[in-house]
Amino acid sequence: MEIRDAFEADADALSAIADVPADVIRNLIHDRTVRVAQRGATTPGPNADAADTTDDRDVAGFVSFDVRDGTVHVTQLAGTAAACERLLAEPVRFATGEGMTVELLAIEDDETIREAAEAAGFERAGTGPAFDGQSTVKYRLDPA
Repeated sequence: MEIRDAFEADADALSAIADVPADVIRNLIHDRTVRVAQRGATTPGPNADAADTTDDRDVAGFVSFDVRDGTVHVTQLAGTAAACERLLAEPVRFATGEGMTVELLAIEDDETIREAAEAAGFERAGTGPAFDGQSTVKYRLDPA
């Protein structure tokens, strides 16, 4: 599995994984750091267009994150369990380099995200706000 930067051409594949409109994903790609887990290696030629390097079937998941108030916030995480666990290393690596903590919210009954967070070393830090009537769990990791 390869981790790479997201391209606008990934919007449809990421939209299907996260069950949100592709326009929302396009905005996410433009506004935040977004990394994609892709099955298999992607070695495009030097003249390849970013749109030519994606294949919806090869995308295993994605993570988006940004920094607010000295904390790295994971704003989206979706995909297979293996991809989610691997993708969490991206905001953790950034936070480690900047001396920051990392936080993420998971829907309480989303076992994939909760297990990936715990496997990556995150600890439960209470409850978060409700999203669409669903309870969330707040996770925090201080990589220092």
